[in-house]
Amino acid sequence: MANGTYNAVAKVLHWLVVVLLIVQFAVAWTMPDVHRDTKPVDLIAWHLSVGMTILLVMAVRLAWRARSTVPPPPADLSAPLRAVSRITHFLLYGLLFVLPILGWINANARGWTVRLFGMIPMPSLVSSGSGWGHDMGDVHQIVAWILLATAGLHVAGALYHQFILKDATLARMLPGRG
Repeated sequence: MANGTYNAVAKVLHWLVVVLLIVQFAVAWTMPDVHRDTKPVDLIAWHLSVGMTILLVMAVRLAWRARSTVPPPPADLSAPLRAVSRITHFLLYGLLFVLPILGWINANARGWTVRLFGMIPMPSLVSSGSGWGHDMGDVHQIVAWILLATAGLHVAGALYHQFILKDATLARMLPGRG
């Protein structure tokens, strides 16, 4: 890790999650509404598969982060900004695990088989017809909005570092740097 930048694997995993999230939100906003008799085909099947891919990439990312050295924040960052940064990152990681799991639970409650990469069937987390599992669909939608707001805060923080503080925080995660 040169000059406090993240290593190449951390950068690839970060930007892969960004791309997957953009795809996932685009699919979510364009797929049909899910009703009682909806089948998991077309965009809905894509949404389920991308969600599982996000969960897998996040598991790899968390494992990589646990074994890698994370560069420290800039030395001149104030204590409140350090706290906001830590809370935002904690929320992002947590939400990126919780959101796909909630969707997986809801899909299983509908009797759907969730597939990784559209091919590998995943085990059911709840039984078909589970009332609790159906309720998780509503929670899934709420958590998606919370994730979107948290990601927006993360982007705003990166832009604040770049254009207001004029430090190298954003450059540490850009591809091809360090």
